[in-house]
Amino acid sequence: MFGMPIGGVDSRVAAAATKWRRCQQRKYGGRWRWRQFVEVEEDRHMVSISAKLIMATASVAFKSREDHRKQMELEEARKAGLAPAEVDEDGKEINPHIPQYMSSAPWYLNAERPSLKHQRKWKSDPNYTKSWYDRGAKTFQAEKFRKGACENCGAMTHDKKTCMERPRKLGAKWTGKSIAPDEKIETFELDYEGKRDRWNGYDAASYKHVIERYEARDEARRKYLKDQQLKKLEEKNGNQNEEGVVSDDDEDNEDDLKVDEAKVDESKQMDFAKVEKRVRTTGGGSTGTVRNLRIREDTAKYLLNLDVNSAHYDPKTRSMREDPLPDMDPNEKFYAGDNCNRVSGQALEFKQLNIHAWEAFDKGHDVHMQAAPSQAELLYKNFKINKEKLKYQTKETIMEKYGNAATDETLPRELLLGQSEKEVEYDRAGRIIKGQEISLPKSKYEEDIYINNHTTVWGSWWKDHQWGYKCCQQTVRNSYCTGAAGIEAAEAAADLMKANIARKEATEEIPTPVEEKKLATWGSEVPDDLVLDEKKLAEALKKEDERRREEKDERKRKYNLKWNDEVTPEDMEAYRMKRVHQDDPMKDFLH
Repeated sequence: MFGMPIGGVDSRVAAAATKWRRCQQRKYGGRWRWRQFVEVEEDRHMVSISAKLIMATASVAFKSREDHRKQMELEEARKAGLAPAEVDEDGKEINPHIPQYMSSAPWYLNAERPSLKHQRKWKSDPNYTKSWYDRGAKTFQAEKFRKGACENCGAMTHDKKTCMERPRKLGAKWTGKSIAPDEKIETFELDYEGKRDRWNGYDAASYKHVIERYEARDEARRKYLKDQQLKKLEEKNGNQNEEGVVSDDDEDNEDDLKVDEAKVDESKQMDFAKVEKRVRTTGGGSTGTVRNLRIREDTAKYLLNLDVNSAHYDPKTRSMREDPLPDMDPNEKFYAGDNCNRVSGQALEFKQLNIHAWEAFDKGHDVHMQAAPSQAELLYKNFKINKEKLKYQTKETIMEKYGNAATDETLPRELLLGQSEKEVEYDRAGRIIKGQEISLPKSKYEEDIYINNHTTVWGSWWKDHQWGYKCCQQTVRNSYCTGAAGIEAAEAAADLMKANIARKEATEEIPTPVEEKKLATWGSEVPDDLVLDEKKLAEALKKEDERRREEKDERKRKYNLKWNDEVTPEDMEAYRMKRVHQDDPMKDFLH
């Protein structure tokens, strides 16, 4: 029984049995002696331990298939809300969506009912506290100096070196007067949260004076504004009583000066359009006031077109990008969608700034719109200035070279009408008799230069995606001109090549019959008059068998062996007949 593996129980049973076995060894004084006397006890205890652990975990670990199916159906019904939620020991409902590995208690807690106590903090140290020091508190004040007290003030809670009072000329040790009371000394054992709480011990009442100061300033401002507005009303009423006539300017400013006292007092009604938002605080920004600029009388954008298939409205961002009324006259509608704002004003400039930053980064510049916006904006500004300068320089260069037709400068007569005062006389054939021929302007490139006896320039002829010379229709740049004879020769060569191609295609269509040639046994063609001698063929077969036996067993080979290089047709036929063909499916049955 000792040392045998334990079957039928899990690892927890094995661990418990091993622990009990070691205790029994120490009890009976030795391994071998215990083995002789307590084998029966071991069997009994093993069975009892395994039964206890199996009973403890049977309700959790071992379930039949039907019970497991019912349990899964109940869990699904609880998640869907069709069945009531499970209740723990304290009567609280357990969320059915909590995973099983969190809701199920460990086996060693022996939980009889479902509970989430094992997930809560069930160990709490009563010594921990969240209280703080009583600042400035005093305890006992002596009437005379005590031994061991502070030599400066006379308090027992500190010494002279750590005394916080003003150093006296003669301390309380020598005068015995003005003995300071003892400070209240406290020690706390804080928990993890108490040590890291920044506001532990903070008194909110200490900030009350700051609030009172700001409230007094706001109250004084409101009072001053009310007095100024009432003063203007009194001045206006006095002027009207004296003159009895109200000017046009006073009528225009009447709404500005008229202030209702009830509205002045009701400050909450004056700020009805304020929207409080967090701006630049630890939670997202300092608390500031942002006014809602939309006029309440305007029609909401999602009510402009009630068609379901019209522009989409996003209620979360309050945006409608497309035009809700695309068929309406642009001069009459006041809202054309949010996309109109994206392509107008500073939005378009910002978009071009982003595009310029991306293109500059692709070209190797170390610029990033989000990381360094000022640098990107300055770079874009310099780019626009340089672009305008380059554009202006290019324009000036073109105008200097070709002139400006939009100016008021008069062109020369010879350029305007193509005439001049030079007299040139021609004959009937068009030859010049008197005067000088007008020279045509030429470009900076060389013109009308003919090489290699050509009469036209390169590029004057085009055929089959190739440039050439028109005079000889050649496509080789540095070729020599062959004239009309070369053209005729090229055409004849092309016709001949086409005829050869057609003849070759015609011959390939009719395949020539191939004669099958029989090969002799030694590889040459079999002559028509070849006749094998039957006797010589039988001898050759015997020789071939002997040669094969000698190859298998070299001990049968003779010492004085004569080799004959002459091969007869019978020998080749015998070799062919005895040869094993690798592709023959019956080769294994030949020998």
